[in-house]
Amino acid sequence: MINHKNTREQKLQRIIESEKILNEIQDVDVLLERLLTEARSIVHADAGSIYVCENENLKIKYTQNDTQQRNLALGQKIPYSYFSFPINEKSISGYCVVTGNLVNVKDVYAIPSDKPYKFNSQPDLLTGYKTHSILSIPLRTAAGHTLGVLQIINPLDEEGNAISFDDDAELYIKHFAASATQALERTYLTRGMIMRLVKMAGLRDPKETSHHVQRVSRFAVEIYDTWANKKGISPEEQNRYRDSLSIAAMLHDCGKVGISDAILKKPARFTPEEHDIIKMHCCVGAKLFYPYQSLLDEMVLEVVLHHHEKWDGTGYPGEIDIEKANDGDLNSMIHGKPMQKEEIPLSARIVALADVFDALSSKRVYKEEWSEEDVLNEVQESAGKHFDPDVVMAFFEVLPTLRGIQASFAEV
Repeated sequence: MINHKNTREQKLQRIIESEKILNEIQDVDVLLERLLTEARSIVHADAGSIYVCENENLKIKYTQNDTQQRNLALGQKIPYSYFSFPINEKSISGYCVVTGNLVNVKDVYAIPSDKPYKFNSQPDLLTGYKTHSILSIPLRTAAGHTLGVLQIINPLDEEGNAISFDDDAELYIKHFAASATQALERTYLTRGMIMRLVKMAGLRDPKETSHHVQRVSRFAVEIYDTWANKKGISPEEQNRYRDSLSIAAMLHDCGKVGISDAILKKPARFTPEEHDIIKMHCCVGAKLFYPYQSLLDEMVLEVVLHHHEKWDGTGYPGEIDIEKANDGDLNSMIHGKPMQKEEIPLSARIVALADVFDALSSKRVYKEEWSEEDVLNEVQESAGKHFDPDVVMAFFEVLPTLRGIQASFAEV
C-alpha cells in the first residue's frame, strides 16, 4: 500500500524541499528532467512530460512513466521520445501556452465537445497505458514569456488507482511551477553563456556546432546514469555529478579558440607538427578553468584536459601541470606522463566515448557519416583500448535513448 502524506503542511514542506533541490541545479536539461520528477512526486502522479517552447512549436524534452518503468530492467530508461507540434489551442499543452492558464482534465476520454483541444490517444494505443487525467501548466515568467509546459498524468490514490487531480493538487502545482520557472530562467542564462563559448570555438572549428555539443552532453549524462546505477552510486551523488557532467561535456573542445584558423581549417592532411599544435587545445581550454573555484570548474577542467586520453595509455596529453604549462612550450602542454585506466577521470572517460560516437555518426566537411553498424563495431572493438570497458557496456545498454537524442538534435 502506498503511504501518502496527506496534510497540506507536509505537502508545502515537500514543495519547499523541491525548490531547494531545483535551485542547486546548474544545467537546464538536468533541471527539466528533475523538475518533472519533483512535480510528479508532490502530487503522486504516475507519469508526465515536460515541453519547451521553440519558436512556434512545443518540443518534448522528457517523459516519465512509473508504470512502464517497472517493466524495464534495473537501470534502463523509457526510450527517448522526440516530437514537436505547433503551439495552438488544438492540444492541451498548446492551449496552456495560448491562454497562459492551467488546464485540469478530469477524464481525457470525456473532454466536452465545446473545448478547443482534444486528447491524443495514440500513445495509449501504442503502449497499452491508460491515461485517465492530465494536469498541464505553462511555465510562465514574471515578464509573461512562456518557457514551456509541465504536464503530469494520473495521480494515484492509496491503493495505486488512477484518480483525478483535485483543487489541492492545482494549488500545489501552481506554487511549484512559479518557483520552477525562476530556476529555469537561471539555468537558461547559464546555458546561454556556455553556448557563447561554444560559438567562439566554432569560429575556429566548424565541427563544434551547437547540436554537436548538446548531443555529446546528453549522451554523456545518459551513459553516466546507466554506469552509476550499475555501480550503486547514491541518488544524491548521481544527481550532483550528472549536473556538472552535462555542462562540462558541452565545453570539451572550448580550447580550440586558442588554435590558429590556418591549422583547424586546413583543407589538406595535417603534418605531425600541426597535429601536435591541435593537441594543445586540451591544455589551452583547461587553463581557462584554472584555478578552479567550484566542483563544476574542476570537472570542466578534467573533461577539457583529458577527453583525448585512452584507456590503454596511448592518448594525450597525459599528466599535465596546468600551473606550469607554457603556451609556447609543446612539451609542457601535450607530453605529460601517460594516463591509463582509472587514472583518467571518469568524466573524461565518458565524454571520450560520447564525443567519438557523435563524430563518427555525423557528416563532416571532410567525411561522410559512418553507418550505425560500423560505428557500433568500432566502439565495441575499442573497448579496453580507447574506451573504458564499463563505460562501453553502459553505452550499449542505453543505446535506444542515444538514438532518440540523435533525432532530437539532428543537424539542419
